[in-house]
Amino acid sequence: MDPEGNLQWFNELSSRGVKPGLDNIDRLLSLLGDPQKGLRCIHVAGTDGKGSVCAMLESVLMESGFVTGTFTSPQILKVNECLRISGIDIEDRDLVRLIGTVRPHADEVEATQFETLTAMAFSLFSMIGTDFCIIEVGMGGESDATNVITPEVSVINRIGLEHTAFLGPTIRDIALQKAGIMKPGVPCVTINEGEALEALREHSKKIGCELVELDRDDVGIISLKPDSTSMTYGEDCFTVGMPGGFQAYNAALAVEALKRLPEYEERIVEHLPTGLESANIPCRFQKVMGSPIILDVTHTARGMEFLSKGVLEVYGKVTVVLGILSDKDVEGICREVSGMADRVFITAPDSPRAMPAETLYGVMTRFHGDVTLCDSVGEAMGLAIDETDGKEILVTGSFRTVEDALKWIQRGS
Repeated sequence: MDPEGNLQWFNELSSRGVKPGLDNIDRLLSLLGDPQKGLRCIHVAGTDGKGSVCAMLESVLMESGFVTGTFTSPQILKVNECLRISGIDIEDRDLVRLIGTVRPHADEVEATQFETLTAMAFSLFSMIGTDFCIIEVGMGGESDATNVITPEVSVINRIGLEHTAFLGPTIRDIALQKAGIMKPGVPCVTINEGEALEALREHSKKIGCELVELDRDDVGIISLKPDSTSMTYGEDCFTVGMPGGFQAYNAALAVEALKRLPEYEERIVEHLPTGLESANIPCRFQKVMGSPIILDVTHTARGMEFLSKGVLEVYGKVTVVLGILSDKDVEGICREVSGMADRVFITAPDSPRAMPAETLYGVMTRFHGDVTLCDSVGEAMGLAIDETDGKEILVTGSFRTVEDALKWIQRGS
């Protein structure tokens, strides 16, 4: 099915690392005929909640009868997950062909894996003729490969400390990087506060971008269930098909973004309730059916704060299997995990970027008194299952930790 080894070639592109800036992606897209031009896009940035907002936008637009193209990253198990047409992951054979189309041009400009994947997304959506594209920023905003579009509306979700080596050491630095997706005359919706919001305001005024600021007090929680969240936003009531109070804020962002589309009143607004209720994204506070296991890819301290609150509201204290990558705010993450955990099983995911389990263990023991060090995610899962007597087990800290847990589950332990 892949005689030219396109998928292996794509996987090996990770060795090209990260190259912030738009020169490479501009050259690559030009060689491909600039497929991004003419696409109607919604651009979504932020430290936490980007994927959930994208899933909600996708679901509502699909319910409204539009053909959608959605580009998110990173994947959990297969790169196919990053490229969706109307909610369906690209098939293996189509992925291989798409890689083959982009490959010679990507080699010519020495594109990174993410630049190549971004070019693949725009090429796919152009070929399909999508009505709307939902594009998730990979890292930051201003220098991200996705920032070659002029969207109909942009979204900047919660901002926290992340990727400081690339984005800068402070919240203000990071906020200004994310503000780089703003475009003159294009509305941008945000729910940030404090220093991050001030930076966004400053940039929006500088370039002439309308900044729509959501007030958290306009969002209310009616009820929280293991598989959904009932909420109010202004005078409207919705049920979101994702658990956790934080999803109510993500839903409000999605609603405000959709309101900026010309088709909102005539075609979209009536489908908000069914679209939000149908919205789903894997491994975000996801309970595995018939199992005590909960999967969540949260990997920042701020995200872990929201996750911890959601876990306590829905389940009470849980057992936590935790593994993170080496560039994360380990103290902040451990602090937030300690508040929701009865026990903590520490491990390292199978990734060259993983923080050594011993390092994470050393920090976690400063915040919690019942911590067990494990050699692998699989060992941590087995011990957690054996020793917690059916109590809920939250696996979190990284996409790669959740990937390892899913593989363990699929193997049957």
